Amino acid sequence: MSHREQFIWKRGIQLSISCYEITKHFPSSEIYGLTSQIRRSAVSVPSNIAEGYGRVHKAEYIRFLQIALGSLRELDTQLIIAKEVGLANPDLFTAVLKEVDDLQRIMVSTLQKLQSN
Repeated sequence: MSHREQFIWKRGIQLSISCYEITKHFPSSEIYGLTSQIRRSAVSVPSNIAEGYGRVHKAEYIRFLQIALGSLRELDTQLIIAKEVGLANPDLFTAVLKEVDDLQRIMVSTLQKLQSN
């Protein structure tokens, strides 16, 4: 099975796309600020899932999932800050923050399952 077939990787890709879409609405003055940080954090999530999936040992995969989860939590923080400082219409953030919450639950559950086996 390829990493491309993993449910969490697919969700991470969709989240990255959503983050690119929302940051298109940010002011151009933020291109080197939160726009860049949000995009990098978002891309880091599926990238680390993919990299970990390609590792030989389960412990390495778990470690990369933990890194991806850390990036996801950074992304959550950055999106909340962007919303609170008014970088885009607050309604735009609702769906993407829900995606973040959903993926966090899925990743924590996946990690718990992998660590208990």
